[in-house]
Amino acid sequence: MEKETSASRAHCLVLAYPAQGHINPLLEFSKRLEHKGSVKVTLVTTHFISKNMHKEASPIALEAISDGYDEGGIAQAENIQSYFERFRRVGSQTLTQLLEKLSSSGCPVNCIVYDAVLPWALDIAKKYGLFGAAFFTQACAVDIIYHHVHKGVLKLPLSEPEILLPGLPPLEPQDMPSFIYNLGSYPAFFDVNLEQFSNVHKADWVLCNTFYELEQEAVDWMSKIMPLRTVGPTIPSMFLDKRLEGDVDYGFEIFKPNTDACVKWLNDRPKGSVVYVSFGSMAALEAEQMQELAWGLRMSNNYFLWVVRASEEAKLPKNFVEETSEKGLVVGWCPQLEVLAHEAVGCFVTHCGWNSTLEAMSLGVTMVAMPQWTDQSTNAKYIMDFWKMGLKAPVDEKGLVRREAAAHCIREIMEGERGEEIKKNAFKWRKLAKEAVDKGGSSDKNIEEFVAKLVAGLP
Repeated sequence: MEKETSASRAHCLVLAYPAQGHINPLLEFSKRLEHKGSVKVTLVTTHFISKNMHKEASPIALEAISDGYDEGGIAQAENIQSYFERFRRVGSQTLTQLLEKLSSSGCPVNCIVYDAVLPWALDIAKKYGLFGAAFFTQACAVDIIYHHVHKGVLKLPLSEPEILLPGLPPLEPQDMPSFIYNLGSYPAFFDVNLEQFSNVHKADWVLCNTFYELEQEAVDWMSKIMPLRTVGPTIPSMFLDKRLEGDVDYGFEIFKPNTDACVKWLNDRPKGSVVYVSFGSMAALEAEQMQELAWGLRMSNNYFLWVVRASEEAKLPKNFVEETSEKGLVVGWCPQLEVLAHEAVGCFVTHCGWNSTLEAMSLGVTMVAMPQWTDQSTNAKYIMDFWKMGLKAPVDEKGLVRREAAAHCIREIMEGERGEEIKKNAFKWRKLAKEAVDKGGSSDKNIEEFVAKLVAGLP
C-alpha cells in the first residue's frame, strides 16, 4: 500500500470506538476533513453498531469491521476485558481486510485516524506504511492526567491532598477521573485509558477534541511531548460556524430521539425558563439518586425537560411523571443540540460527559454539574472553577446530590446573582468556541495543516 503522491486525493480511514460519545466527534471531524475538498474520508465502526444505528443521509462513506461480537456488541461479551481483547484480535484482522479491499478499489488509504482507545489501529497503519493519527475524545487536561499515570509519574493510589501536574491547575483527589480516584472501580476501563499512551509516540499526529483557547496551558504542555493539534469542538457546523451547509446533526443515532414532542413542548415555554436534564447514553444513576433529583426538580419550581432512558424509568418516584406534568416533560431520548440551542432552555443538569460539556459550551448554556464516573469529575471541576460557566452540585457522605442541593444549584443559576455572572461566562465561551472552528480559527488552521500535509504525503 503505497502512500499517494501529492497530485492525487488523500484517503483517510477514520476508526471510531462503537459508542455514541466516540462516534459523534470522529464523524464531525470527518465532515470537516471532507469539506476541505482534497481528502476522501471513510468512517469505520463495528458491524453491530452499523446495523443498529439510525442513519441519516451523510456525506461520509461508512464501512464496518468486526469486534468479534457482531450480534450484540459489548453487551454480548463475557466482561469488558474480554471485549477489548477480542476487539483487538478480530478488529486487527478485519481492519487489515478492509484496507486491502479499499486498496484494490482504486482509492487506497494513506492515513488512519483512530480513536485513541483503539491503539492497535496505529500498529496496523505502521505495518502498511500508512500515516497514523491518534484522536483523543476527552479533554486535554484528562489526557495529561492519564499520561502521567501511564508514565508512572503520578503514583497510585493517590496519597497527597493536592495533585500538581504540569499544564494543569492544582487538583484534589476527587477532581481526578473516577478510575484514578476510586482505584479498582473499573479495572478494564482504567487499563484502556492508560493504553491510549502505549504507542502514541509512533503517531504522526495527535488530534484532540478541544480548542486551544479553552485549555491553553494543557495544550502548550502536551504539544512539547507529542505532535498535538486541537480540532474541536466537533459539533455540527450549523450550531457553530455554519460553514458546512446542511450539517444540522451528527447523522448517526444509537437511540432514536423523540424530536417533535421535545421541540413542540419547548416552543410553548418562556425564554430561559426550562431546566434540561440528561445523563447521556451510558451513565446509570442509583435509584436513590434518581428519586432525590426528581424531588429537587420539583422543589426548584422550574419547568424541566428530563431525558430518562427506558432502562432507567423504573427508578423514578411512583406517579412522578403524572404529578409533575404541568411543569415537566420526561422523554426517552431527545435531540440534545436542538434542545440546548432552544431559547426556552435556561440551564443544563448534566453528567459532564465531554461531548455534552462541549455542546453546552458551544451553545452558551450554563450547567449544573452532577458527574457520575470516568472523566466527568475532572470536567465538572473545570466547568465550575476555571471556566466558571456552571455549578457543581455538592454531594453528601454517600456520594449523593440531595434534593435541597439540586434545587439550590438550579435556582442559583436560573434566578440568582451568581447566575448572571455564570451566564456571561457561558456566552464568552460560546463566542470563543465558534471562533476556533470558523475560518482562520485555531482549530480550523490545525485541520487545514493536517489536510495539507496529508495531501503532500508529509508527516
